[in-house]
Amino acid sequence: MRRCLIFAIVVMGFSGIVVQILLLREFLVVFSGNELAIGIILANWLILEAFGSLFVGKRVEHLKERLEAFVGLQLLFSLCLPLAVYSIRILKELVGVIPGQGLGMITVLYSSFLVFAPLSITHGALFTFGCKLYSLHSVSEGKASSIGKVYVHETLGTIFGAVAFTYLFVPFLHSVLIALGVALLNSLLCLLLLGSSLHKSLTSRALAGGSLVCLVLCGYLIFSPKADKIHHLSISQQWRGQEVVHYQNSIYGNITVTQRGEQYTFFSDGISILTAPVPDITFVEEFVHLPLLSHPLPKKVLVISGGAGGVIHEILKHPVEKVDYTELDPLLLEVVQRFPTSLTEAELADPRVNIEYLDGRFFIKGTPHRYDLVLVGISNPSTLQINRLFSKEFFSLVKGRLEKGGILVTVLPGSLTYLSKELGDLNACILNTLKGVYPYVLIIPGDFNLFLASSSSEVSLINHTLLSQRLNERGLEVSLLTPSHIKYKLASRWVDWFSASIKGATEKINQDFSPLGMFYSLAYWNSLFSPHTKWLFRWFEQVDLRLLIIPLSIFTLVFLIICFKGSTIFTELSIPFAIMASGFAGMIFDLALIYTFQTLYGYVFHQIGVLVAAFMVGIAAGSLAMTSLLENVKRDFASFIGLELALILFSGVLPAIFLLFSPYLDRPAVLSLFRVIFPALSLVSGLLIGTQFPLASKIYLKRSSDLSGTAGLLYGADLAGGWLGGLLGGVLLLPVLGLIQTCTAVALLKMMSLLILLVSAILNKELR
Repeated sequence: MRRCLIFAIVVMGFSGIVVQILLLREFLVVFSGNELAIGIILANWLILEAFGSLFVGKRVEHLKERLEAFVGLQLLFSLCLPLAVYSIRILKELVGVIPGQGLGMITVLYSSFLVFAPLSITHGALFTFGCKLYSLHSVSEGKASSIGKVYVHETLGTIFGAVAFTYLFVPFLHSVLIALGVALLNSLLCLLLLGSSLHKSLTSRALAGGSLVCLVLCGYLIFSPKADKIHHLSISQQWRGQEVVHYQNSIYGNITVTQRGEQYTFFSDGISILTAPVPDITFVEEFVHLPLLSHPLPKKVLVISGGAGGVIHEILKHPVEKVDYTELDPLLLEVVQRFPTSLTEAELADPRVNIEYLDGRFFIKGTPHRYDLVLVGISNPSTLQINRLFSKEFFSLVKGRLEKGGILVTVLPGSLTYLSKELGDLNACILNTLKGVYPYVLIIPGDFNLFLASSSSEVSLINHTLLSQRLNERGLEVSLLTPSHIKYKLASRWVDWFSASIKGATEKINQDFSPLGMFYSLAYWNSLFSPHTKWLFRWFEQVDLRLLIIPLSIFTLVFLIICFKGSTIFTELSIPFAIMASGFAGMIFDLALIYTFQTLYGYVFHQIGVLVAAFMVGIAAGSLAMTSLLENVKRDFASFIGLELALILFSGVLPAIFLLFSPYLDRPAVLSLFRVIFPALSLVSGLLIGTQFPLASKIYLKRSSDLSGTAGLLYGADLAGGWLGGLLGGVLLLPVLGLIQTCTAVALLKMMSLLILLVSAILNKELR
């Protein structure tokens, strides 16, 4: 029974991470890949799991049929998973929103909360139930060791799940099959757990019957065409009114292709990125021809994303000799070639076009070539991955790859009637960043704002007469860009209007380690779809380290005053608070390393998978090592204090390493070294977090003999800290404060938890 229970705990961790990633990817298609949505979705998962662990899981102490309750929760988890996938896909239909229309922050918040609730709460409760059952079947081990070993086994399952999902599930299975497969595994496990107790109670036999039905049903759906039919039915409902001809997940995201007549539209995570054979003529011609006509003789052009479906076709009308084209997701171009049109076939098959399946920034860093023009075909720094193409450091990299008189071309959302504060801040931030690198920046306002940046003063001398002359000389066949249209676009009144509209906007710049461009993009998105919450982002923008220190200091002072007045409740909460602060720190460390890795290397999914795996391996190794030594640790509180100090030290070391090497990050040897340093730092941060949990369990069990209550409280505190870190770290702290100040805030939080621990230890006479 003990081995079966260990297997069940490993499966619990495996299922949890697979479900979390699977539903996150499904939500991203519905929520258009928005970075803010990611934070909200993960936060909902963690807080609901914490609720399940802390409140539902504690009921195990009052139950007689504990194993049956554990199996019942696992069976409920199995049944809810396929339903969750289906409900996400029909979410827009349920809330009355058409495909392609965005959803506001409030809708993201409540819909993900409702979908996750049955899954997250049951999964969180399973941890607490698992700790109690493991303790009952391991009588030779102490209570703290039981909690620690359950934590280790669940973490091992999480590692297996993350690796399996990335390398096995995504390349070969669609979401419905993955959900049914996880449900089948859990149903089989329920039968194994109940095998020795079927004769004991009617409840066991009823649960066994339910598990068998679930097992047979999942198996039938998986090994028959039914699963594929459900998959296609849910997709047709998700994209109602459109004919979906292709739907595929890659390691980078989701690619969907719809067809209407002879027209194909390609979506990445629910966002339309190109149409063919008839593209958006206005955007394509203005984006390509205005910059290329601004250069006297464009021969070598680099396009970073967004090239297929018209942009390259228009570039090739000019006297260019070579076009290098990089795309973030190789699957996109594979799918484009699978659904060929006269437009895409002509542009991608041209011998002058060289396709590089590589992140654009990484390509810029490594290529020896120089270009007359570099066009960034993504129009909004809405994610951290894209924000890297709008930062000061990226603009500087491009500057070093431009020929004399070369031009960088970038584009942002705009308007010729009204610029809201959020849209003005977004444009001003990127414009400030461009002006900090290039002495000359030409602005062409419109429904999208075009920015031409150069080290040559010639770009500032561009006028409609010169561009019209070059248009005629090159004999370009265009539909929209006539001389009169060029004159309209370059009219000085539009630049004057734009300058007046951003007067008073932000003066900040966008940097790699302070991605404010992404923050302003999220604020703009939120203002469009959740205008009633605009005030929240405007308040976020004003946050600095001093504003965080004040509430933390007040909280610590009040906590200590109550403790000194003799309240034992608050002294008992010192350990859970420290664990919550460590959960927050762990999430911030994980996010900071992934964000920094993305900044330096691009979205190289497998390497980021290595970082997450290294973090989880560190947690498992730290938990396992401490659990095995737990009975021999005599000065447990002093050891816990030492780990607190180590976390504070790590908060300072992490940004210091990047600051130390930042002047040399463009050197290949340093970049190669950092491929080793990143996983090592992830491993160390996970090790520190994982080592604390079993030790905290031992210390807290001295104050309370309630094993399930202790497991639920500490696990819930850990998850609640991760919830705060995920919600605030990715949306507020890292984008607004930057890497250094965010790590400083983590160090301050841990200092305060350390102070509370020391006072609590003195009052309880635990410090020796």
